[in-house]
Amino acid sequence: MAEHLTSPSTDRLEKAVGSLTSLLGRHVTTATAIRDHHSHGESYHLPALPDVVCFPHTTEEVSEILKISAAHDLPVIPFGAGTSLEGQVNAIHGGIAIDLRKMNNLVRLGVEDLDATVQAGMTRLQLNKALRDTGLTFFIDPGADCTIGGMAATRASGTTAIRYGTIAENVLALTVVLADGRIIKTGTRARKSAAGYDLTHLFIGSEGTLGVITEVTVKLHPLPEAVSAAVCSFESIRGAVETVIETIQLGVSVARIELLDSVQMDAVNRYSKTNYPVAATLFFEFHGFNERHANDQAAFVESLTAEHGGRGFQWATRLEDREKLWEARHAALYASLALRPGSKGFVTDVCVPISRLSECILETLEDKQDAPFPATLVGHVGDGNFHMICMLDPSSEAETDAAHRLMDRMVTRALSMGGTCTGEHGIGYGKMNYMAAEHGAAVDVMRAIKRALDPITA
Repeated sequence: MAEHLTSPSTDRLEKAVGSLTSLLGRHVTTATAIRDHHSHGESYHLPALPDVVCFPHTTEEVSEILKISAAHDLPVIPFGAGTSLEGQVNAIHGGIAIDLRKMNNLVRLGVEDLDATVQAGMTRLQLNKALRDTGLTFFIDPGADCTIGGMAATRASGTTAIRYGTIAENVLALTVVLADGRIIKTGTRARKSAAGYDLTHLFIGSEGTLGVITEVTVKLHPLPEAVSAAVCSFESIRGAVETVIETIQLGVSVARIELLDSVQMDAVNRYSKTNYPVAATLFFEFHGFNERHANDQAAFVESLTAEHGGRGFQWATRLEDREKLWEARHAALYASLALRPGSKGFVTDVCVPISRLSECILETLEDKQDAPFPATLVGHVGDGNFHMICMLDPSSEAETDAAHRLMDRMVTRALSMGGTCTGEHGIGYGKMNYMAAEHGAAVDVMRAIKRALDPITA
């Protein structure tokens, strides 16, 4: 939260560690191995160790940690599952890492109201396990088993956002600890409100810079009565993307649409032991209130694919087949890295209006052809979002520079099309340089909000 240009002094740090140990006992550590684990997420950014790691169990303990950090002028880095992709958890100025994963309880379940309140360290899979036999589910699925608090902090989305929205549309209220230790609650369990500023959505996507989220009240959804999934390969990636655009424009209620280019499909087949055609491919999932409804949606989309060079649906109707399909999709990063053993993943994303998606993807693929490293393209294209995974030699500075140039062209292109520098990965310190280009004078407003809530800033 607090931003500093230098690491804390030894004297301040020793006093802070003493206070933290008095508060939390053995749930505080300065062990190098634990600090190293909390020095990075899943990104290509260089690790940066915090000075101390805390494992609180309650909101009140988080509040006391923040009071100690304020008293000793130490930065604070909230840490969830460590799956972020833009350096959000890297402690670039040292300080206190607050690992929230021991705060993983289901606080309250409202089956009748289709909502639940969870501690921030509960993961999405833990939540869905707790919802078993209720007929409800939490649909936000970024792929990794993220913590709910981390998802809220980074404004996560994922494969099902096209139908069920992002985390921003599925959070009703938050409990947040501010920089000075104050505990506030934003929002209520009501589905709408006109009372005051929308503080809930101020903190969603703030990436830990405005406060530490400790509890989240989320919307739940009924499990669909009928689910079917299908894979369709295409003669060209243009045809695949145009199918997506037309599906969205015609208002078809698809639950998931995922695009994988031919290189990614080759990687998926090798890694997940599947045998899909090595071609531009769409993964679909359809949810219906009965089997006929789901099948009607699927049949209509299948007819659209035929008009754009689709080669017919390969169905996955059984639960085990659908799980295998989506496991293969979620393993895209690891499948890509396996194409080049020993490589480091440089992953970036952009998002554009759906009408510009085909143009943006095709121009990005042209850029990719000139790259000195292999790269794959995959995306939640139903909402205009796609990712580039570059497999870099970690010892090659030239490859890293080339990847940054590729990312810069992607971002510049997306912004020129009315898009954003990141659809779901967030800013971290990996994309800070694009904030002014995207937001202009609004960045000054963001800084003013930051100073108001956390005045001890650089």
